[in-house]
Amino acid sequence: MVPKIGYIDEFETIQYNEFKKYKDIAEKAMEAEDYPAAADAFLRGSMAIGKLAKVTENEKLREKRLTLAKNYMQVGKELKKGIIPVKSKPKEYKRSKEVHGSTIGTEPGEEEGFEKYVEQNLIATSRMTWENIGGLNSVKETIKESVVLSIIEEKPEAIKPWKGILLFGPPGTGKTLLAAATAGSLEATFFNVKVGQILSKYFGESSKLVSALYSVGRKKSPSIVFLDEFDSIALSRSGEVAESSRRVLSTLLSELDGLQDKDSGRYVLTMAATNTPWDIDSAVLSRFPKRIHIPLPDKEACLEIIRIHTIKEGLKLDEQILDEIAVRCTENLFAGRDIATLCNDAIWNMVRSENPALGSLADKPVDAIQEYRLGVRELTAGDFEKSFESVRSAVKARDVARYDKWAEEYGSG
Repeated sequence: MVPKIGYIDEFETIQYNEFKKYKDIAEKAMEAEDYPAAADAFLRGSMAIGKLAKVTENEKLREKRLTLAKNYMQVGKELKKGIIPVKSKPKEYKRSKEVHGSTIGTEPGEEEGFEKYVEQNLIATSRMTWENIGGLNSVKETIKESVVLSIIEEKPEAIKPWKGILLFGPPGTGKTLLAAATAGSLEATFFNVKVGQILSKYFGESSKLVSALYSVGRKKSPSIVFLDEFDSIALSRSGEVAESSRRVLSTLLSELDGLQDKDSGRYVLTMAATNTPWDIDSAVLSRFPKRIHIPLPDKEACLEIIRIHTIKEGLKLDEQILDEIAVRCTENLFAGRDIATLCNDAIWNMVRSENPALGSLADKPVDAIQEYRLGVRELTAGDFEKSFESVRSAVKARDVARYDKWAEEYGSG
């Protein structure tokens, strides 16, 4: 449930109603399992409540609305990637301490309370498949082999699947998508873990959350535990690190060793993603025997990513133009995320050219907008040319060289 927003004065009514409209649409779409519609509604709702926050004078209320906007944006983006929050209706239990907006129960047992938190907040359903990811064929094959080996029951004891895979590389190269596709394609239980979800201000709780995460993972095996922005909890312990972070890291190392279930046959694959592998503690790195470099896409991967975001979405694009775009993407050091942004921007250029009065529809009733028939045409080089002027890569040549050097020294993909 979305928390109540609070008092809305007459000057904010229109913006609040806009947010409420998209909130209702999102909830209904989630109930109907219409996830594309839900993603759009969450993103639009995020924009509406974000605008409302900007004109809010009360500091506490403004922060509350900004947090709500951020949460809506995160859910919308994950739904677009095919990561779907699981609907969970756990049995009632006594609640006590609050962890990032959710509460952890203390009865009928502390461990059960932490595990309930994990089940409610960290398990997601992924509809992402390997076909949704352009390129990275050797990486996909390595991950597939590892998970398949874990599921095969009759195999020599000497053959063991990887239990820890570290994905490293520039931002936006598809590390999160790979984890989602692993779970989605093989129907494994998918734990999509943001670092903030396992950190608590209460003494000792973060370590217990990590233990609960792996306990639930073993119970629901085969499982994929995906730790995003991994470097933020696995920084080198030789530096100045808070004592609480040290305890979390120690618990994580113990779980990665998997001492509790070495002979149980329960498989939990931990996949972690980082943009700064050189910052990770050496003891943590040793628990990830498979360290795979996820580089910027080459020309063939660029071609496939462009097709995924244009042709496979029902639009037309000449193959010669597609080839020219792919070459420019590699020259500009575009990551997969940059290419997706480029394609989306080019599509918007096409839409604007075919529907010059589109903006004026905002003044019409919802029914009239819904009846409007959008004009579309084949994408042209001109549509993309405008987009190349505005889309820039955050990756520099020196960054690529640094990733290549680290991969040569420490990688094992």
